[in-house]
Amino acid sequence: MAKPNQVKQRIEKLRAEINHHNYRYYVLDSPEVSDAEYDELMQELQGLEEEYPQFLTPDSPTQRVGAAPVEAFGVVEHRYPLLSLGNAFSQEELTAWYNRISKLMGGEKLDFTCEHKIDGLAVALTYVNGQFATGATRGDGLRGEDISQNLKTVRSIPLSVPRDAPPRFEVRGEVFLPKAGFEKLNRERAKEGLPLFANPRNAAAGSVRQLDPRITAKRPLDIYIYMLGYAEDKATPPTHWETMEYLKSLGFKVNPDNQFLNSIEEVEEYYTKWVERRESLPYEADGIVVKVNQIELQERLGEVGREPRWAVAYKFPAIQGTTVLKSIEISVGRTGTLNPYAVLEPVAVSGVTIKQAALHNEDDIRRKDIRVGDTVVIQRAGEVIPQVVGPVVSKRSGKEKEFSLLDRLPKNDKGRPICPECGKDSIVKPEGEVMYYCSNASCPAQAQQRIEHFASRGAMDIEGIGEAQSAILFNHGLVKNAAELYKLEEKRAELLKLENTGEKSVDNLLKAIDDSKNRPLARVIFALGIRHIGGETAEILAKRFRSIETLSKASRVELMRIEAIGPKIADSILAFFRQEENQQIIRGLKDAGVKLKEKAKTEEMPLAGKEFVITGRLESFSRQEAEEKIKDLGGTAKENVTQKTTYLVVGEEPGGTKLAKAQELGTKQIDEKKLLRLLEGKAL
Repeated sequence: MAKPNQVKQRIEKLRAEINHHNYRYYVLDSPEVSDAEYDELMQELQGLEEEYPQFLTPDSPTQRVGAAPVEAFGVVEHRYPLLSLGNAFSQEELTAWYNRISKLMGGEKLDFTCEHKIDGLAVALTYVNGQFATGATRGDGLRGEDISQNLKTVRSIPLSVPRDAPPRFEVRGEVFLPKAGFEKLNRERAKEGLPLFANPRNAAAGSVRQLDPRITAKRPLDIYIYMLGYAEDKATPPTHWETMEYLKSLGFKVNPDNQFLNSIEEVEEYYTKWVERRESLPYEADGIVVKVNQIELQERLGEVGREPRWAVAYKFPAIQGTTVLKSIEISVGRTGTLNPYAVLEPVAVSGVTIKQAALHNEDDIRRKDIRVGDTVVIQRAGEVIPQVVGPVVSKRSGKEKEFSLLDRLPKNDKGRPICPECGKDSIVKPEGEVMYYCSNASCPAQAQQRIEHFASRGAMDIEGIGEAQSAILFNHGLVKNAAELYKLEEKRAELLKLENTGEKSVDNLLKAIDDSKNRPLARVIFALGIRHIGGETAEILAKRFRSIETLSKASRVELMRIEAIGPKIADSILAFFRQEENQQIIRGLKDAGVKLKEKAKTEEMPLAGKEFVITGRLESFSRQEAEEKIKDLGGTAKENVTQKTTYLVVGEEPGGTKLAKAQELGTKQIDEKKLLRLLEGKAL
């Protein structure tokens, strides 16, 4: 009978051997053993771990099969936001991006890295002391879902890394389903009579968000790592290209088609090459990502809104198809716009079945000479709703009919066009604009969509209130406007009477609504649904006026003084706050405790202008909590000590690298007690 120590050694040897073969097969695509030989090793390891459970560890290859189902995903706070990318759709737009960043860098020499923009799901993977700790979705960029158990089943994600890796670090990557795996998965679903996935991205997203990780384990997901999020207590390379090579050395899978380029002209050549070869790729990609290579320059460029200045997605030309335009219908948007849309004969374009497409407005339809009954060209571009490009005139039979929005609308007994949703004689077309509007502020279509928009991820981010749920709440008379969401606690009994609604789902919904009360002011401004106000403009307004009340009292002159605000946006803001219905909503939000004021300006805060770096373990709170408290008081928190660092906060078991750098630069070191004094607004 083998001794426990001998068994442990054999288990460790088997794990090392299996991990080696996993790396060869799933990362390098260069297996060294047959499937049968691999299975024998795995079976032996499983047998030993079952017989000696005291030697089972979370990073064992046997743990990739998936844990038991979970009731719901937890939430992971991203230490640094996962930003979205700005887009360039032409060489001119790429050149404009390059010129902007070159100007900001004073003409400094820039080099780049390029990679494919894979159509998958962005994730953040955290490793602690050499072990995979957590894996999370991008979510809203600040918070994501904890899908660690599911990501453990993706065999190209290492469960452990070499001991010389940073003690704690995060990498970011794109989980995707290869084309071949997607086709196989849909064949299997067809045999079982299950609905087919529309495209590989939906299939990948659905796979990693299964509550039962064992389902995820059966799907051939893959990943490419595309950046280092952060690394503690260990110096990392100064360029993105070198960083990716470093991550490869730690066992992460990096796209072999990534390329280092010396100029924007070489970037264009890389793009042209892959436009021609895109169909040969084993995965779906809708463009390339261009990144400034020097990390120090990335930091100097920073970000604007929710997009990094130092990177851009250069999109491939749109994929097109042709089909018959059966009819043109009209929907009412949340701002009252009457939006024509095309109802099409279903057609598959790039793996997606398209039945409807955007038509923008009546002027655009006339300019393109699009008629009902036409064979039309449609395209998918920039991850937006499919669009009708134009008609195929050569296929006209003469039976096609021109479109008139006013003629298409229903009429009242006086023959006047009325809103298709509220039935009111309220159709207007403001001077100088191309859109028709329903001017009835109580139009149910607008009200329901305003509630949906208010709760959406980019606005108040109330989980559980999407298109379907907002419609249910509105149609049952439980919520007539956004402010009434915060009164749902009083209607708990009525909520429980809704179909497929239980105690737990109601509790989760009410908690999500309550949590949303402390969203930043910019989110609240965007959530109000003011015409022409997007996320970036909302942030500008929040910084300038610092409260809803002050914004509501701003004059047209005050608004126009802001560089990003033109006459159309200024008039839209004034019109919004003039409406009594909107003022009632704002009063309702205030009464409910929604935060309608911004904090004091950063320069007025106690830690303004001070930069902190933390090393070691803190007793009073986690490092992330400490960094958040520093930021709340106007300070900044960084990963590495530089000449700009004001204080190095030294906790228990500090890292030697940061201490050495602080001593070299003469940076002031403080302990946790002194940090607490600063956080309390006291002098040291």
